[in-house]
Amino acid sequence: MPESMFSYRNPVIPGFNPDPSICRDGKDYYLVTSSFEFFPGVPVYHSRNLVNWKLISYCLTRPRQLPLTGCGASQGIYAPTLRKFDGVFYMTTTNVSEGGNFIVFADDIRGPWSDPVYVNQGGIDPSLLFVNGKAYFCSNGNKGEGSIFLCEVDPKTGQKFTDSVCISKGCGGRFPEAPHIYYINSWYYLMLAEGGTEYGHMVTVQRSRSIYGPYEACPHNPVLSHRDRGGHPIQAVGHADIFEDHNGSWWMVCLGIRPTDGMLHHLGRETFLLPLKWENDWPLPAVSLELEMEASLPEKPEKPCFDFEADFSADTSEPEWNYIRAMDPLSYKCREGKFYLRANAQKLSDQGSSPAFIGIKQKFFIMEAITVLILKDTKPGSAAGITAFYNNNYHYDLFIVNNDDDFFIMLNRRIHDLEAVVFKKIIRNPGERIELRIKADSKFYYFAFRINEEQWNDCGSALAAGLSTEGTYPMTFTGVYIGLFCNSGETAFERFSVKEINCGGHGEC
Repeated sequence: MPESMFSYRNPVIPGFNPDPSICRDGKDYYLVTSSFEFFPGVPVYHSRNLVNWKLISYCLTRPRQLPLTGCGASQGIYAPTLRKFDGVFYMTTTNVSEGGNFIVFADDIRGPWSDPVYVNQGGIDPSLLFVNGKAYFCSNGNKGEGSIFLCEVDPKTGQKFTDSVCISKGCGGRFPEAPHIYYINSWYYLMLAEGGTEYGHMVTVQRSRSIYGPYEACPHNPVLSHRDRGGHPIQAVGHADIFEDHNGSWWMVCLGIRPTDGMLHHLGRETFLLPLKWENDWPLPAVSLELEMEASLPEKPEKPCFDFEADFSADTSEPEWNYIRAMDPLSYKCREGKFYLRANAQKLSDQGSSPAFIGIKQKFFIMEAITVLILKDTKPGSAAGITAFYNNNYHYDLFIVNNDDDFFIMLNRRIHDLEAVVFKKIIRNPGERIELRIKADSKFYYFAFRINEEQWNDCGSALAAGLSTEGTYPMTFTGVYIGLFCNSGETAFERFSVKEINCGGHGEC
């Protein structure tokens, strides 16, 4: 094997990380993904080898940048595009709940990012191309049309210098979207996602000598799709972005899903990487997209580890923490190595709500999440615990209710418009600490508690299918979070960890 060839595993960014867009800055690579109703918005990842990605910041960290109050599930922030021009980073995206298409910019990828400047062009999935001293803005759809529209803009003000013009209606697939335009070797390449972001998803390419077209379709379209690869572990492949690394090799990042039971997936759409080649001035995947791959990476990758252990010693600034729609600073506090969650007037099941919740994306199927609650610092009337949360209508919650001298352990399930406590046990004089645990494999979540590090007590299980994208109504596009919540009162947590385990396919290990 040549020295520059390295093995790596897909997805390179697992869990809910859809619609990847990538930007190179020297030997550094930065990648952003969609964030929908979660705050902060548009996570920024950094890598030097294209395989090991570290979450370093977010583009949207202020309410003025990210108004999400009351937005629906899988509304909010849709697909972003990240580009760099003349020393400035630009990120453009759509808030489908308020404001539409906008651009933010920053001199430093870690921020601070500007307030949004809005572009008066309809549709979603906006993208920028800087070429010949001009900035072009494209998006799919304008006033409801299934087409790709283009205009010239000032990227720091959003002012349009030209009218929006339709440059393409796609290559025949439904929902032409995710347009990215590249200028390479005197050709303008228009890369699209078509077929919808489900099992018919695909990547298509067109090219033209003029940015306004006419565009001719690649004779090998779709250049990437798993729509006819039934049974393959990666499905719904699409929404791609291409780039050249600092060694002159070409790559593609795209989204895909890993179904677990039939055609169901619950971890969300994830970010995948594959090498690219050029054939007759057309970009084509160099190899098939697989879970295990080998390619000439810019640097040697390390074995990835996605385990998480919260640090409650200082503050709540863990980069991976996400909130639902908004972060209320009065609900979150760290003190003396403990994390305090204080309920507000909103609960996990309230539609359009911002409850007292803090969580991270579930990144692997077989995992164990544990939290420790400090009962002496838990106020009477409190109800708090750990949750596997997809959205307000789909979540499983294991929690403790403080009823003065007695404590109750409860398991709650919410699926569609049905919600019920399916396990309840009274715990008298439990001491000072109690642990709550969620284990999971590809098909089930398993719930348990224990007191004073004694034997685990089973609280029941629930199907992962209940949190699957395909099972939601209306169908949504995010993925499962593992998090802490407080529905009433105030509760103190001492630990929160989420780690990958190997249970041999079942959760009782």
